[in-house]
Amino acid sequence: MANNTANTGLKVALGIALALFIGTGIYTSSLYKDKQQTEQQLTTEKNDVLKDLNGLKAKYDVALGENQVANQSLIDARERIQGLIDSLQLSETNVKSLWRYKKKYLALQDEMDVLLAENDRLKVENMQLATNLDSTRVQYEQSKMFNDSLLVQNTALATVVENAAVLTTANLKGFGVIERSNGKLIPTERARRSDKIRVCYTVAKNKLVQAGDKELFVQVIDPKNNILGANAQVKFGEQTLNYSIISKFNYENGNLDICEFVTNTTDDDFEKGRYQVNVFNGKELVSSSEFTLK
Repeated sequence: MANNTANTGLKVALGIALALFIGTGIYTSSLYKDKQQTEQQLTTEKNDVLKDLNGLKAKYDVALGENQVANQSLIDARERIQGLIDSLQLSETNVKSLWRYKKKYLALQDEMDVLLAENDRLKVENMQLATNLDSTRVQYEQSKMFNDSLLVQNTALATVVENAAVLTTANLKGFGVIERSNGKLIPTERARRSDKIRVCYTVAKNKLVQAGDKELFVQVIDPKNNILGANAQVKFGEQTLNYSIISKFNYENGNLDICEFVTNTTDDDFEKGRYQVNVFNGKELVSSSEFTLK
């Protein structure tokens, strides 16, 4: 009877122990599964945070790529995100560390919204500035073209004025004269009777010419192509002019009548035939005429 009771107790104890063992196994298995699920969930969330951080970094890359001038604020923010990505990839996956990274991500996202809004504002200002610069450049080019045109016109005008600001002569005449002992002059067409050649002309009024002492060169050429009078030379650069006499006078911005005398440097009579009279202003011929002595 006692043996039966002991056997019964032993069976009960064994049953309880077996139940506890089975229960412990089930509980341990459940904990292992929960741990695996937790780790898998944390890994998934970690990857999500990494994905979000890489998305932020990509937005900064786009914003920086659109800027012609580097924005240091965007560069610094992108470097902070890259540092956070590198740190998260190396960190242990646990709830505490993952939550810390999520908080940093949310802060960086708020910072990005502010920075990108500021960057958009700067881009608009830069576009307006570029537009203004283009407009200024166009105005400058137009002004330069206008000034160049004025310069060409002024140069042309200065050339016209320079060319016009010269003395000219009119009514140029040459003829022989008989000089009496009392100084009286009698015009003659006879070569043998002529004592001198008288050359008369009018200096024409020209307001572009400044008043003052002036000079013109008178040249008288006889029928044998000899230059009468002084037959002196004056050079203008590479050009040489032979003249009979220098006609000097004071010009006062009005018409001025002038007469000069040219003599025959030889004791011979003047040649019969056609004479050429020229008046030069410097090297430029300003008037010419002819006369004949018989």
